Amino acid sequence: MEIQPVHGVPALRIDKALVIGDLHIGVEAHLGAKGIHITSHTSDMLDTIKSIDERINHIIILGDLKDSVPGSSRQEYREIPRFCDSLLESFGKVSVVRGNHDTSIEEFVPSAVQVFPATGIAYGDAGLVHGHTWPSPEVMGQKVLITCHEHPTVLFRDGVGAHLSEPCWLRGRFREPGEKCRYGKLPESFIVMPAFNRLLGGSPVNEVDTPMLGPVLNSDLVDLDDSRIYLLDGLCLGRRGDLMVKDRQFRRWNDSEDSPRHTSM
Repeated sequence: MEIQPVHGVPALRIDKALVIGDLHIGVEAHLGAKGIHITSHTSDMLDTIKSIDERINHIIILGDLKDSVPGSSRQEYREIPRFCDSLLESFGKVSVVRGNHDTSIEEFVPSAVQVFPATGIAYGDAGLVHGHTWPSPEVMGQKVLITCHEHPTVLFRDGVGAHLSEPCWLRGRFREPGEKCRYGKLPESFIVMPAFNRLLGGSPVNEVDTPMLGPVLNSDLVDLDDSRIYLLDGLCLGRRGDLMVKDRQFRRWNDSEDSPRHTSM
């Protein structure tokens, strides 16, 4: 099984399947309610997916297909069925692994779309999960765990203290399981995917004293300091432990009611 990031796009190719996550269709309605009015980017995401590779025959969405939680917006009821219908016409098979924003997702997607539980699925040698809850033992028994939910970015700071963040991939390894490990077997490695929707904010993975999201990445099962950070163009920036940034007042996108990305985790 070959797992290959798509150059310049927050997506993974696994053989003939394309894995994406954190689409948050309907985020524009959320922003509009706060006075920020922008055009829907759902069609842009669809065009990006269709332009990636003609050999793709299966689209796997790793959670947060929709944005609103709790509740739903008119935009979601209008755009999610059309989005899924278009994917089914082009690729034939579409699967959704439930994310924390995907409440009642069955109401939005066509019956041909497979919806899997938040505990994830096994696909070849990979375990696929959104990341907001513990994966199933079957998912954790695969060779590599692929997760989203974090909306990972890397934070840069220049000599005068200005900050800039960019979407990134985070790739690392699991530690040896201890006696009290909740799983009998752990993956060898993990991959954290950037959010597919470019309108979303992100969470710096190299911010000192800023915890990761989700139980797996916040546990002692993974070696975060030795993980590698990659930009979307494939450039490896190095070990996370060597790239940590501090002395910055940062609040995660879900920490403020005024943030467009405020959610219940």
